[in-house]
Amino acid sequence: MTILNLKNISKNFGAIVALDGVSLDLKEGEVLGLMGDNGAGKSTLIKIIAGNFKQSDGEMLFEDQNVEFNKPMDARNKGIEVVYQDLALCDNLTAASNIFLTREPKKKIGPFGLIDFTKMFEKAKQLFAELKSETLPNETVRMMSGGQRQAVALARTKLSKAKVVLLDEPTAAISVRQVAEVLELIRQLKKQGISVVIISHRMPDVFAVSDRIAVLRRGKLVANKLAKNSSPEEVTALITGAIETA
Repeated sequence: MTILNLKNISKNFGAIVALDGVSLDLKEGEVLGLMGDNGAGKSTLIKIIAGNFKQSDGEMLFEDQNVEFNKPMDARNKGIEVVYQDLALCDNLTAASNIFLTREPKKKIGPFGLIDFTKMFEKAKQLFAELKSETLPNETVRMMSGGQRQAVALARTKLSKAKVVLLDEPTAAISVRQVAEVLELIRQLKKQGISVVIISHRMPDVFAVSDRIAVLRRGKLVANKLAKNSSPEEVTALITGAIETA
């Protein structure tokens, strides 16, 4: 089943054409690697899907229904979550507190509503178990590795019952072991039927988890094919323009 369908999406910033007639779909439980050089239009496309930008032309269908996102909350309400490179975590809080930030479960004690920490920690533990992560709910984020931080960010998307997760450079600036942890987190999302779009300049990481590869160059979609039918060498040639399309 196709969960997200982009039809002839274009985006202009004055005279600058950031996206030019991009048509792309995303299936349920699929991992799509979105690749391209700086300025190719990857971030613009992600921001349109996430509701940060509105397309200048074209239409977007989510679960076969035409949608228009005027703000990020519109996309979130449909089940689209974004994990940006900086992760937007609070270093001084625990993993569980970061997951539930602004959505803390409450319990009534007399006339007062207090945070139900027991319920919060139990749910966080369950989410980490679903992701096959060894991250502890009571561990402070500032003490965590890059892989554990990604686990916290992804657990937050699962709490909101995301159907589509957009990942911006999830394996940047972390160690080889932590990269393996993050790639396994992505595989766990896929196993649970969650669709993932991964933007990354680390080609081996993209090919390790992606079912399909899409390549943008100068705002145009120049490739959209199964990962098993492509290669890092072909994608590099597409990004640089040595190959026009594939």
